Amino acid sequence: MCARFMERFFGPVPHIVESPPPPSISHGAGSVMPEYKVKPYFIVASVEMGNTTTKCILTGTNLETGRSYVINKTVKMSRDVRPPRPGEVIFGATLDGTELTRESVTELVKQTLIECHKEANLSIEDDLDFVVRSTGVVAAMDSPDQVGDFVIALANGCLEAGVPPRKMTPPMGKGNLPRRLQPFSYADKVVFVGAVAGVLPPVGATGVEMVANEMEGELAMAGIKEGAKWTTVDFRNPCVSVDFGTTLDGRITSDVDADTENPFAKTVGNFCGLAGAIPDALVRGTGLVEEKRGTALDLFSDRSTLGSLSLRLKRGKVDEYVKQIHEHIDIRIVPPERTRFGRVPVRADVASASGIAMIGCDLGENGSDTGVLKEIGGEIYREHGLPMLTDVVDRVCAEMALRLVDVAVQKDLVPPNTSIGFTGRAAISGQKPAYILQGLTDRHLFVDDPNDHLVFVDDGLARGAALMGRCMNSLGHPKCPVGGVRGGPCILPRRIKIGK
Repeated sequence: MCARFMERFFGPVPHIVESPPPPSISHGAGSVMPEYKVKPYFIVASVEMGNTTTKCILTGTNLETGRSYVINKTVKMSRDVRPPRPGEVIFGATLDGTELTRESVTELVKQTLIECHKEANLSIEDDLDFVVRSTGVVAAMDSPDQVGDFVIALANGCLEAGVPPRKMTPPMGKGNLPRRLQPFSYADKVVFVGAVAGVLPPVGATGVEMVANEMEGELAMAGIKEGAKWTTVDFRNPCVSVDFGTTLDGRITSDVDADTENPFAKTVGNFCGLAGAIPDALVRGTGLVEEKRGTALDLFSDRSTLGSLSLRLKRGKVDEYVKQIHEHIDIRIVPPERTRFGRVPVRADVASASGIAMIGCDLGENGSDTGVLKEIGGEIYREHGLPMLTDVVDRVCAEMALRLVDVAVQKDLVPPNTSIGFTGRAAISGQKPAYILQGLTDRHLFVDDPNDHLVFVDDGLARGAALMGRCMNSLGHPKCPVGGVRGGPCILPRRIKIGK
């Protein structure tokens, strides 16, 4: 009754997944122990260095149930990485200009990884099963290939923290897994072919990556699939997965015929460009955050909230500002001649030749209109206050998300059985989920309830890292499948058949 009462005022409540703590087991006399210390858990560390934050998130998957939990999370601001020292080579920078060297990145990753395990009272050597590294710091790089240098720096940080190399690569066989994991692995029945969460990565015409943050898009897709397991939404192929971090990434996957021999979906679309950097530009004009390195995360919560009744009388003015801001936001298929879109290095020519829809989001050209948004944000704050700026930010981000979906629809990439998922601070915080749900409802994309096709997930990259680790180790759970198509069965039998 409470949910229906709230819907009278705010409409349908979006499916928003927030990281649940792992269960505990009571041993009597007040003794309580985390479940992951007792039951068979697969523990993965997601090491992420983005333009705004650097995180180590420990996730544990109960291999008996297939459920994943966030065990601990350590978050640092990437702008706080130590300055380059004499003799160190600067190989990149964050969007706000913070310079990076291999040594400084290695130190930050090492500190974050050790701190996260210490807080959780876990041993890197004994308790950790796998590590996945990813980065969204791609804006100052010249090509997607340079991401490899950054990933090496992340790997060095893991090694210096004490992570054994075997915990960063797939095992050669089931016998190479720890004994406690072997009963749950299907490595003797299936072969890992690079598909994560039932989706094959895009293959370019020249064998090169099409967008610098390709791996982040893969992890976000997998993480949204995992997070959706906590809802009633069947988030399996075909799907549109969007990560609204500081930069934009994500994937669009194909539908798969239930009778086809190959059960894997293909990647038919990629997202790239700017996302959270756009609300960051708006708040930097307020004087409430650092003018060059401040972020919306410094000013607003990263959690979702219910709608506010106080701004309804000012909706017209809010819409005027949203329209004005979106005149500077460029969302479209990235032209083949572009080598950078939204400051992110791309190979748009390869994507075009390969039949992959590369959908980009930019602010002017490669962020050229950032200063304009700073002025608009400052004007909103001075003349109307922080509540209106908050609502403008939420509606601007929601409209960005909807415009991305519109482009995918125009390219016939959103069939009626599609599921749409979002992760990242610029899509799941504030009132953005409610605004996005309302926008999709107004578009009449689905014959049934659009809320059954939409999900918002926090910590998408960390959840995706956990799922990628499971895929690499063939730790599937047939009763809780993430592969296959919406409404369909687990694809394990077809994978076993192919293996034979």
